[in-house]
Amino acid sequence: MKNLSDYTARRHSEWGIRAFPLFWVLVIAGMASLLVMVGVLQYRWTKELSESAEARIGNTLKPLMLEWHLDLYSELSAICVAMQVGPDSGAHDAWNDYLPRYAEWNQVAAEGSAANLQLVQGIYEWQTSTPGKSELLRLDPDAKTLDVVSIPVGWEPLLARLKANSASVATAMRAWEFNAPAGDVSQRNINRTDARSNALAGWQLDDHIPALVHPVVHHANPFNSLTPVKGPTVDWMVVILSMDYIQTKILPTLANRYFAGPEGLEYKIAVIDATITPHIIYTSRADFPDLEHGAFDSKMNIFGPSPKSVEGNFGESIQSSETMEWRNFSAPVWFPVIQYLPREAPWMLVLQHRTGSLAAVAADIWRRNLLTGGVVLLLLTAGMALILFTSRRAQKLAKLQLDFVASVSHELLTPLAAIYCTGQNFTDGLVQTRSDMVAHGSIITTQARQLTDLVRQILLFASTESGTSRYTMRPLQVARILQSVRENAAVLIEAAGCQLEEHIEPGMPGVVGDLPAISQCLQNLVSNAVKYSGKAGWVGIFAAVDETKGHQKEVQIRVQDRGPGISAAELTQIFKPFYRSPKVVDAQIHGTGLGLAVAKRIAEAMGGTLTVESQVGVGSTFTLHLPASSHSKDEVEVLVSQSSEAHTHE
Repeated sequence: MKNLSDYTARRHSEWGIRAFPLFWVLVIAGMASLLVMVGVLQYRWTKELSESAEARIGNTLKPLMLEWHLDLYSELSAICVAMQVGPDSGAHDAWNDYLPRYAEWNQVAAEGSAANLQLVQGIYEWQTSTPGKSELLRLDPDAKTLDVVSIPVGWEPLLARLKANSASVATAMRAWEFNAPAGDVSQRNINRTDARSNALAGWQLDDHIPALVHPVVHHANPFNSLTPVKGPTVDWMVVILSMDYIQTKILPTLANRYFAGPEGLEYKIAVIDATITPHIIYTSRADFPDLEHGAFDSKMNIFGPSPKSVEGNFGESIQSSETMEWRNFSAPVWFPVIQYLPREAPWMLVLQHRTGSLAAVAADIWRRNLLTGGVVLLLLTAGMALILFTSRRAQKLAKLQLDFVASVSHELLTPLAAIYCTGQNFTDGLVQTRSDMVAHGSIITTQARQLTDLVRQILLFASTESGTSRYTMRPLQVARILQSVRENAAVLIEAAGCQLEEHIEPGMPGVVGDLPAISQCLQNLVSNAVKYSGKAGWVGIFAAVDETKGHQKEVQIRVQDRGPGISAAELTQIFKPFYRSPKVVDAQIHGTGLGLAVAKRIAEAMGGTLTVESQVGVGSTFTLHLPASSHSKDEVEVLVSQSSEAHTHE
């Protein structure tokens, strides 16, 4: 049966040796396949993320452009609101009624901000309803008169268009439409498609001059002799805007209002007149845009397409602002633009990011994400290598654990053997007298104490190693700490026949810490001193206060012996777990090499340090350094008392 068990164990061992490399080969192959899959998915994800980032930037940009457009409309339409031109054929206003409105608006603009005053160059009446030759009259807001003036150069196309559409109110309201020649069937179809109703109460825009025009309808008013015309007639109000003011004031202000960031304008901005011969109205940079090879991030038709209606078109634009293509879209219609050509384009707002096109920015984001993904894959690869390295290290650690178990087993075997032999003596009846019983009882007690100390040290090391130790920090007096150390180490000192000398400097400040932990730390130092005190048989404990380099007070508790001392080469090793000097091993002095390691970890957990000074043939001094409490001695006594009472009630 035993041979069968040995054979089975041997076969399992051989299988383990063979299967272990095969297992890791399969694991590495699987992880490599997983890395390839992750790389492909990462490539696709980064591509989608870059496209999503580009769309997110565009969806943020579009609302800004619409708000920019709304402010531009507010600037241009202020004079329209002030003049209060009636939108239908029921108005009874005479031209003399518009003069005071213009004068009042001029005065308000002059007293407040002169912006609108500079925007409007003049308001004119284009009389097309009176028999004979049409006349152009200028409204003088100061003299409140209508003065006949000659037609300025460049106005002829506009005034001719207005005169040609003065036959009726319906015709005048649609003066902005392009009228195709009689024989051009295709253009007539375009006109029928664009034949829509009233837009913005009849205001229309000539974007070349620029000028805002509105038909003025007169009806005979029996209560006003200034409207003597019998029947409806149509004249025109012409508001001339300053192109220079729009270019130098309004457009730069709006650009900074909506597209500026901490480092200046976030976008290169331009307003272009996209006619047959496009030209730039405004640009934020001299090198933008390239009209021949312009590649823009976003382009907006400022005055919108031919209108359906003000409310309907604006509502449609707002509702579709989340879904409309942000690269090329039309703003809500406010002023229909007078079309002199069948395919005439309006003003366009064009933008491009200051660092390049958004497509380039998105590509840069994609490259960064791809690089990040590559780094992650490299980290995963490094993780695989680390796993292999760790497995090898785990094997070495397992060997160290076996060595530790062997060492501890040897330390356990000695007291257990002594206890066993003593008990066997009792069993065999060799213990007859009382003195024999006392001697054998002392052996059992001594060996049991050594066994208990050994187990306690192992458990304490395990708790400090895993970080599971829990400390109760309280104000402590140094005298109370040393009292606890004496009580715990009394049996050990008495058994070793050592002389204990203790001295505490007067007026010692207190410390803050865990009493059992600090006592255990010092007890390990005392036990170490007793073990290596040799023939001298003397151990000293001294407490004093000192000042650190940072001018902070600290309490120093020194444990001194007059043993053989420690060589300089070994001083750097003695605080490492399981380390024992070769001389100590040769001298067959019992121990596990854990006492000083545990003491050092406890000292650091209390916010202090543990140092050593030693001279071969003279002895060693271990010093526990703890931060001094800021409380006075009396305050520490009160805090200790309160802490003890609270601990008692828990």
